Order: sequence, then structure tokens, then C-alpha cells
Amino acid sequence: MWLSMEAVYIFLGIVVTLGSVWTFADRSNPKRFTSGLFYLLYGVTLLFGSVIPPFYTGVLVLIMVAIVGFGGLKLGKYEEASPEERQQHRQRLNNRLFIPALLIPILTVIGVTWLKNVKIGGAFLLDPNNVTLVSLGVATFMALLISMAMTRSTPFAAVKESRRLLETIGWAALLPQMLATLGTIFTTAGVGAAVSEWIGTIIPTHSLFWIVVAYCVGMALFTMIMGNAFAAFPVMTAGIAVPLLIQQFGVDANHVAALGMFSGYCGTLMTPMAANFNIVPAALLDLRDQHHVIRVQVPTALILLAFNIAAMYVVTLMD
Repeated sequence: MWLSMEAVYIFLGIVVTLGSVWTFADRSNPKRFTSGLFYLLYGVTLLFGSVIPPFYTGVLVLIMVAIVGFGGLKLGKYEEASPEERQQHRQRLNNRLFIPALLIPILTVIGVTWLKNVKIGGAFLLDPNNVTLVSLGVATFMALLISMAMTRSTPFAAVKESRRLLETIGWAALLPQMLATLGTIFTTAGVGAAVSEWIGTIIPTHSLFWIVVAYCVGMALFTMIMGNAFAAFPVMTAGIAVPLLIQQFGVDANHVAALGMFSGYCGTLMTPMAANFNIVPAALLDLRDQHHVIRVQVPTALILLAFNIAAMYVVTLMD
């Protein structure tokens, strides 16, 4: 294959590792050495995760946890544009600012829908086992190039801005990987099989519609419990999507995965367990009600969940 998940991870690892160099050199950061080490180790796991033995990857993760636990992760100084400069850029670019953001979902859908079976020289263009994620990675890279062209920025400026965003998120950037691992542990422990057996007792497993509803709603509810769709995905997919949607009805796995994750994200909007999305913003905005963000998001989440159910049902009928 020409483009694989490994290529996406390497690209991310290069960005994170280069960003750690600026962190090490940032004298305004009181914990620049430990902060730089945290992001350097993170970059190493992305760059060499496929070749480093799991035991040593676990050691690196434990070192990162220790850095966070002992307060070694701090913010530094970032060369941000002044408010006047940002206003000038906004006036110059106007609504074109939205082009890169809109390109990411559009190009991802194009990759998943029309490029998944494309071959060049006998090899798949996109990794057939990870078409959705590879398409997302390629779409993000293309949006980055277009953003640089529009703003007349350099690759180093993009790395610096990526570093600022990553360090603003901090340790929470590791949550998707950690929660995905937790979901895998749950699946290995047999939670997925238990969910499948339980679902089979309350819905007619011969009905495609009700299986779609169970999977999408289950993704949202389990995400609300776990706090992240990455943790819910292995459990609900192993329990409902694989045995019922994919094996029984022959639905395309890429469609199931994409819409299933979108359904999980609806649950993210409605739970305080997703603290980095819902509780932290309320604290930063100094809101009296720490659950205000969730209350505002609930109607949107329910509408999106209903749309995802309808979209998945239509897609499954077409498959």
C-alpha cells in the first residue's frame, strides 16, 4: 500500500518531536526540561510505536505519567500574533478562513467513499484496513498545506502553532490512546460478548433498523459512562457491530466505524466524564454552573444522534 496508518503516525510524531525541541529551549517555561521530555517521549511513541517492544512503550508511558503526577508539565511562551495582526489577517482572508476546516471532512469522505479500492501499480493507495483514519490523516495534511499557502506561513510556523495547541491541551492529549487501550481491555475481558448477549434479549436481532439504533445509542451511552468514544468503540463494535451489522448483514466496516464514532461523540457532548471537553471550558470561562456547557450541547447532541441513526440505516441498506 502507498499510504498506511504508520505514515500518519510518523507524520504526527515528527510534528510532536519538533515541537518538543522548542519546549526544551523555552526559558519562560519553569519546567521546560520535564515538559520537553514529556512531549519528546510522546513523539517517540508515535514515531517508533510499531518497532518498540510493548514493554518498553509501557515504560515510556509510565515516565510520562510520573512527569504529570509530579507537576512537571507546564505552559511556556508562544510567539502568538498580536490582536491587531490577527484582525488584519481576518480582514484579508475573510470567509476563506473556513476552507481548511471544511476540507478535512470533505476530503475524508472522498477518501473513504471513492478511493478505498484505488490501486497504483498493484498496491492500494490507502490502507484497506484503516481507510477512514488514513483518509482523515491525508485530509488533515492537505488542509495544513492549504492553510500554509493561504496564510503565507512556513512549515516551522505550523509546527510552532501545533506545539502551542498541544501544550494547551497538555496531558489530556493522551486520553484517546489511553481510553482506547481501556476499551481493548474491556473487550478482552468479555464485556463486548456480554453486551451482545444482553442486546439479543431486548431487540429483534433480525431487524436491521433496531440493530442500528442499538449500536448508535449504545455508543452514545457507553461514551457518556467512559467519557470518551475511543473507550466505547471496541466494546460496542465487538458486541454489536461486528457480529450483527458486519457479519450478519454484510455492512461495510468503514461505514460502521465512521458513523459509530460520530454517534459516540454525541455522548461526549452530554457527559461530565468528558472533563477536558465540558468541565474545563466551563472553568476557563468562569461559569457559575460547571455543567452549563453540557446543558447547551444536549439538544444538538440528540439531533446529531438521530441524524447518525438515520444515516447509518440508509448506508446499511445501500451496502
